[in-house]
Amino acid sequence: MKHFAASLVLLCPLVAYSAEIPDAKFYRDAAEGGMAEVAMGNLALQKAQSPSVKDFGAQMVKDHSAANEKLKALAQSKNITLPANPSVAEMEAKSKLQVLSGQAFEKSYIRGMIQDHEEDIAEFKKEAASGQDPDARAFASATLPTPTRTTANSSLPGPRSHIRTDPATAASWSGPQWKWCR
Repeated sequence: MKHFAASLVLLCPLVAYSAEIPDAKFYRDAAEGGMAEVAMGNLALQKAQSPSVKDFGAQMVKDHSAANEKLKALAQSKNITLPANPSVAEMEAKSKLQVLSGQAFEKSYIRGMIQDHEEDIAEFKKEAASGQDPDARAFASATLPTPTRTTANSSLPGPRSHIRTDPATAASWSGPQWKWCR
């Protein structure tokens, strides 16, 4: 019972924070996700062997650093404090990638980025269509083309039409450029 009461006390500021700021979850998730994308892109620059995966990592660092700066400026103009670090789940995903190397790293990194960008697209579309804060809606609308372009047309090796997050389809990927993704 004491732990439950302590948990409630700790959560109250978060609930109050969320109630005061329209779209607080979007701001938090976008900030955490953006920081994670930069960190993982930098990891790809360090660990990837394939030049195209390194290039993709560099593009992630560039795109997400720019989006992070825009989000930070928007949040500051509204006196919103953004998180200083990625979420625990995102830090855990990075930790899992850090222990991999070679093709295993590249395969896991690319699959994670594709899945993450598909989720980002859904979140940003939702915010752009139905967010309460007009500035957050505008940010989501302006930023949405980047993950959409990344998922549909990135500089990843091989034909983009073959990329799927469903592991069952990985066996159908063809061509030597996809051998590390099988």
